[in-house]
Amino acid sequence: MSNNTIKGVVIFGSLAIIGIIAIQAYLLINTWDAEEKEFEENVIIALQNVADRFKEMGSSPPKIDLINQVLSNYFIVNINDNIRPEILEFFLRTELEHIGLREDFEYGIYNCNSREMAYGKYISYSPGEETNLTSQSIELPVPEDENLIYYFGVRFPNRTSQILSNMRLTLIFSTILLVTILFFLYSMFIILQQKRLSEMQKDFINNMTHEFKTPISTIKISSDVFLKSPEIAGNERLAKYAQIIQEQNTRLNNQVEKVLQLARIEEGNFKLNKEGVDLHQLLASIMESVRLKVEKQGGTLECTLKAERPIVLADKLHLTNIIHNLLDNAAKYCKEVPHITVSTSSNKNSRVELAIRDEGIGIRKENLTKLFDKFYRVPTGNVHNVKGFGLGLFYAKNICAAHNWKIVINSEPNKETIVSILM
Repeated sequence: MSNNTIKGVVIFGSLAIIGIIAIQAYLLINTWDAEEKEFEENVIIALQNVADRFKEMGSSPPKIDLINQVLSNYFIVNINDNIRPEILEFFLRTELEHIGLREDFEYGIYNCNSREMAYGKYISYSPGEETNLTSQSIELPVPEDENLIYYFGVRFPNRTSQILSNMRLTLIFSTILLVTILFFLYSMFIILQQKRLSEMQKDFINNMTHEFKTPISTIKISSDVFLKSPEIAGNERLAKYAQIIQEQNTRLNNQVEKVLQLARIEEGNFKLNKEGVDLHQLLASIMESVRLKVEKQGGTLECTLKAERPIVLADKLHLTNIIHNLLDNAAKYCKEVPHITVSTSSNKNSRVELAIRDEGIGIRKENLTKLFDKFYRVPTGNVHNVKGFGLGLFYAKNICAAHNWKIVINSEPNKETIVSILM
């Protein structure tokens, strides 16, 4: 994943989180306000009905400021007459239950002589929790208003918990959203951490492969000197060892070059030197060197070149590397001995198609989609008779993409594998 992609994900994710939190906070506040408003309206309706019932009994409550909300959960009603506790309690229970408020409350009656709450009671809908309140234990505040002569106060101590209970579903979804946001943030932390580790690994591999270049060059020069020396050439045993050193050094150098080329591809620092390449001539030169290796294994290498116009616009070096990689895979992943067929053809759009077919072990369908992944190798259990790093097809895929070519692999297990490149 590129740095720009990660930055885009982080920015987009941050904006999405901010937007979601803002919307959710707005909805929570609105829901809370709506619950509060509905609660206050219901309480005021119930207390108004209580005052009307006292009025029917002969009281003369004021026409204005009849009901005052002192606190968010505390209301007082100015009856302007003596209040009998048992009647008040009956009216409060009846009217509050009539509007659907079965919530614990406490009420207090104001004594105009002592100018304090003289009587009170805690009404609970839970069995055994109702209590009478003495003047010392009544916590209902007394408003400093001389116009209030005879009144009673009603407080709902569990109002907040009741509203939260009504918002249970909203709070559950908010909690789920919070957990999701936290999981997203944790995932982003892991992604950034893995990206940092991946970059460290990539830098290490690139630096290490660059460091390998110097000893590889030194070994090459030394092996060339050995092979050209008459003393070494005259000793069959030493000449064989010198040849092995040179071959293995060339193999190691090719692997290092492949890693460096892949690093340039991933960083976007490589350029294609495109030119007109005669594919048939190029195949002829490659087949000449590969055929010796295949025949040494007891296999066969056939070539069928039928493309009408074999000239393709390509980087000759990279195209050569791709063909070598594909032929090398075809030779390695054989049953007993390799049988390889290389063919070219022209499609209806005059594009050249190169196909390399082998009668090898084949590839299972579930592994085909992963073949072009970096470092991916088809699982072979505990058998490791075929060596490699899983870079060849990844390299081929990227080079084909840079040329705007299409590479496709079709395979049947234990029958054949065909790699096609449409140029």
